[in-house]
Amino acid sequence: MLQHVSLNVRSLRNAAGISQATLAERSGVSRRMLVAIEAGEKNVSLTTLDLIAEALGVAFSTLIQAPDQRNPGRIEELAWAGEHPQSRAILLASSMARREVELWEWTLAVGEHYRSEADAEGWSEQIYVVEGVLTLIIEGVEHRLEQGRFHVFASNCRYAYRNDGAVAVKFVRNVVI
Repeated sequence: MLQHVSLNVRSLRNAAGISQATLAERSGVSRRMLVAIEAGEKNVSLTTLDLIAEALGVAFSTLIQAPDQRNPGRIEELAWAGEHPQSRAILLASSMARREVELWEWTLAVGEHYRSEADAEGWSEQIYVVEGVLTLIIEGVEHRLEQGRFHVFASNCRYAYRNDGAVAVKFVRNVVI
């Protein structure tokens, strides 16, 4: 995924005719970070990718897909990897809503967590637990979601996913943009 992001950010920025400094200003991402991303040297957060996509006027999925295989109906690209080999987030698909809806498959190993900064105003998430127990933390309030349970929330706040259970937790995440 880092290679795809590197190639996509550079080519989209060049196609828009803007410098790294201009993209940094528009996105709020430091120029140093953009240089590292374009060089494929920096593991980038999902929030940072969202900021870059917004500044470039493209969908998040456009940044992580192989340039020659763009199909929003079936993306299936690794977008996040945790410290444990079992922990990962795979963007499965994307479809248009006000702007876009993203469908994700997440797995968190025992003890793994993912923290997010607030998304843009108007964004929301839909979480459905397939296996295990997910602790969803929204602005410091914990929600324990067991297998077969779901939670929908406005994601313009700080939130996190955590696995406090004894087995890996698998869940589906829809991001409505």
